Amino acid sequence: MLKERLQILVTADQRRRLELEARRSGVSVGSLVRDAVDARFGSITLEERRRALNEMRAMNGRFVQPDELDRIVEKEREQNFPDDSASAAR
Repeated sequence: MLKERLQILVTADQRRRLELEARRSGVSVGSLVRDAVDARFGSITLEERRRALNEMRAMNGRFVQPDELDRIVEKEREQNFPDDSASAAR
């Protein structure tokens, strides 16, 4: 999942080349940049992926439907931030 935003400056020619390649490849410019970063600096190894998968499998928990999750979050928000819940309802 993508979580970090990065803003970079490029030359007009670099942007033109990125946009042409993105169009040709059927991907976004951002995807091209991420691929270039991975190619230059390496990406997540298979072993790292397996370790993460094993860690997720070891977690205790259950799947929560979105509406139930909303209720849980709202209840905790009311308990922890009572003033915020009143202003959020406005």
